[in-house]
Amino acid sequence: MKPTLYAHRGASYYAPENTMPAFELAYQMQADGIETDVQLTKDQVPVLIHDENVKRTTNSSGYIKDYTYHELCQLDAGSWFSPNYAHTPIPTLEDFLTWAKHKPLYLNIELKNNKVAYHHIEAIVYEYISAYQLTNRTTISTFNPNSVVKLLNYRKNIEIALLTSRRYRYPIHVAKELGASALHLKYKLITPKIVASAYEQNVKLRLYTVNRPAHIIRSIQYGVDGMFTDVPDLAFYYRNLLYNR
Repeated sequence: MKPTLYAHRGASYYAPENTMPAFELAYQMQADGIETDVQLTKDQVPVLIHDENVKRTTNSSGYIKDYTYHELCQLDAGSWFSPNYAHTPIPTLEDFLTWAKHKPLYLNIELKNNKVAYHHIEAIVYEYISAYQLTNRTTISTFNPNSVVKLLNYRKNIEIALLTSRRYRYPIHVAKELGASALHLKYKLITPKIVASAYEQNVKLRLYTVNRPAHIIRSIQYGVDGMFTDVPDLAFYYRNLLYNR
């Protein structure tokens, strides 16, 4: 089976990460899915941004948790990448789900709660996804094992993935013991043994972040279920090359 290609924070090599232009470009590049990061504002609005602090990807500084949604709307999340994207706003989860609802895309929503303990982020994000009737093609992922456990309330309705960059001896077993139905593993940790274990234990295995042609090809040859990439056009090209030759 062909691996599912998720555009990591959108087509983030070509456009500012976690913005609507990056998502739209990924869709045009025929990505199968979109991966994005969710954090909560001071007034509990889920917004899409990777870092806990806005400094790297906006024209301001400070923690997301200390901004209201209205205050975040004033920030420029595009100029840091290129003047062509000046005045691009930080999108909300609702903006993203509205855009994605009628597109044939898989979604991966990563909860950024491994450094900031956002209260009820699991329930808030799930409720948005459910309201848009997108649970059947959405995965919620997190690095936080405690968050995986909290998400178990929803596991009959939505896929839950443990994210890890740790070198566990039996990573598939760790994910399954927590109750996750998928493992999202850092690319450099992949081995044939882990792939075989995932298959045997019926755990979906996806790799991040896979950008180099050699790594894309190797991931496809391993037979993983999916990969996250900043360059969905390259991943699409090499997947077609390998499957059509």
